[in-house]
Amino acid sequence: MRILLVTIALAGLAAGCNNMVKSTTANDILSTNLDSAADPSQDFFMYANGGWIKKNPIPGDQSAWGIGNAVQEELYKRLKAINEKSLEAKEGVDKKVGDFWFSAMDTASLEKQKLQPIQQELTQVNSVTDLNSLLQTVADFHKKGIGTLYGARVSQDDKNSDQMSFYLWQGGLGMPNRDYYFNTDSRTTNVRNAYKVYVSKVFKLLGADEATAQKKAEAQFALETRLAKASRKLEDLRDPYANYNKFPIKDLKRLAPSVDWPSHLSKEDVKNVDSVVVGQPEFYKELEAALKTTPIDTWKDYLRFSLIRFATPYLDSETYKDYFDFYGKTLRGLEKPKERWKRMLDLQDGLMGEALGKVFAKEFFDEKAKKRYSDLVEEVKTSLKEHIEKLDWMTPATKEKAYVKLSTMKKKVGYPDKWKDFSAMQIDRGPLVRNVMNANSWWHNYETNKLGKPVDRDEWDMNPQTYNAYYNPSNNEIVLPAGIFTVPGMRDEELDDALVYGYAGATTIGHEITHGFDDQGRQYDEKGNLKMWWTPQDSIEFAKRAEMMVKQYDAYVVVDSLRINGKATLGENIADLGGAVLALDAFKKTETYKSGKTINGMTPLQRFFLGYSLGWLGHERKEALATQIMSDVHSPAKWRVNGVFVNVDDFYKAYNIKQGSPMYRADSLRVRIW
Repeated sequence: MRILLVTIALAGLAAGCNNMVKSTTANDILSTNLDSAADPSQDFFMYANGGWIKKNPIPGDQSAWGIGNAVQEELYKRLKAINEKSLEAKEGVDKKVGDFWFSAMDTASLEKQKLQPIQQELTQVNSVTDLNSLLQTVADFHKKGIGTLYGARVSQDDKNSDQMSFYLWQGGLGMPNRDYYFNTDSRTTNVRNAYKVYVSKVFKLLGADEATAQKKAEAQFALETRLAKASRKLEDLRDPYANYNKFPIKDLKRLAPSVDWPSHLSKEDVKNVDSVVVGQPEFYKELEAALKTTPIDTWKDYLRFSLIRFATPYLDSETYKDYFDFYGKTLRGLEKPKERWKRMLDLQDGLMGEALGKVFAKEFFDEKAKKRYSDLVEEVKTSLKEHIEKLDWMTPATKEKAYVKLSTMKKKVGYPDKWKDFSAMQIDRGPLVRNVMNANSWWHNYETNKLGKPVDRDEWDMNPQTYNAYYNPSNNEIVLPAGIFTVPGMRDEELDDALVYGYAGATTIGHEITHGFDDQGRQYDEKGNLKMWWTPQDSIEFAKRAEMMVKQYDAYVVVDSLRINGKATLGENIADLGGAVLALDAFKKTETYKSGKTINGMTPLQRFFLGYSLGWLGHERKEALATQIMSDVHSPAKWRVNGVFVNVDDFYKAYNIKQGSPMYRADSLRVRIW
């Protein structure tokens, strides 16, 4: 998946490809973003993007600022206009949109209500007396989107992609992952101490005095630490075989006999299946021990804290302040909250964004634009086929199967052909948190109703306006929303081929295609099933090359003493490199490349690398970088450029990179996989 600084963008795209770009043009984003004082052989990322970064400091309400934010600002204005118009709607989805917007912006009521909108759930927790009532509350919370105790989801079965399965996962933590509970560096220690303070404040909010709140916070943290200790590390969660453990529901008692699993899963609306996939069995064994030995009052406090953590962003400003101080300031380095109307648009996008996406797609992504990028997908796929043909480390038997997987890889470009029906989603002008819970319940029902039914391979998991893309191994498909192709401030016909092949062809299309053949994706066959289709020797050869990439990224120090986790980020790093080399070879077939004509003094090859760098334009606060290093499988933007280009031979030619410069990597150390 391609992750940028934001998740949504505006696709102001228009017709067709334009090769008739003037040799000198004032409206050239690649030229204006350059830092002319920087040396491309020292730090290419800053050379390509430094001019923009110097002119665009990170706003106080953001942890990062980049290309996605530039287009996001335009999208906010358009979506706000759609919402305000919907306030007058009398029926249908438009009325739901308007009612949600009214609820989200009714701050006067929220300030008066305080915790009253979640009193129903607080009363339910108060009534917990034993394990059965505890688990009933957990099931009810999960259906409302309140994360607690463990993780769960409905997804295509990794080993049978025609079947939807229910997955049980590790979870139940208040910090991003297990490492925050155990790492001893000063930054993480400070985060951990700040979290303990926040937990104590939550219990004071719920009525406890200082001493009692402190005692409750200590018990809460001890319980979370226990669950964290039994949780797997970020890199270990990337092994699809190790995290696939199918159990008949009746046999789950082997992991946690205190839980009546058939009854409990039924309460979570898990039906029409007789087995579930457990990602991390050892977590559930420890959960069993915790359920047996932790006092029920501590579990009740745990549920109360889970509820407050979930609900706080949708309640009054005073309650939100303590939440923001930890999750915004401490974890992400934010100075102040984002404007409310923008936060509410972000929230709405996650809950019912496709309802707005239908209007968006009609206005901003026409058929000509869709064809341009659909054709580019085919060009990059052809490039990968040619690369596979030339591989000297892969046997013919594995190559033939790779060709089949590539040829059957499905593409979804722009927007879905079939739209979701939100008519059953219960939205009114009451408290915002109730609407959020209702929307989450709709999604819960939507997902659990898939169990026992044929897989809908036409469904999209992103909205058309989303500034992101993904590869789905279970469907062997790449999904490319309209928003991902946007260049801020420019229309599609203004973009020269070099920019487009670097920006859209490499960082998005080639990246997602390569995910089908990265360290995880390569383990799924053409039908989307987890299956050994490589020869053992080919797997060994792949692993050798992948290990070179792990070592390369392990060496990058990002902030303080924190280094990139080469194993955790391996799949994304492979996809970044694959996207660059595949799109570059596709670009070399174009008339633009062959002509060699310069634009503002830059050759087509140079503009390709600058176009790629544009895809990662931006900068982040140190706190956000530290959080990303510890909890994200994507490398920070700077290393998604510099870490890739040092492995691409044509980069050395384009910018005359010489031995001894920071952007030089010995030929024997350059990673070459696809």
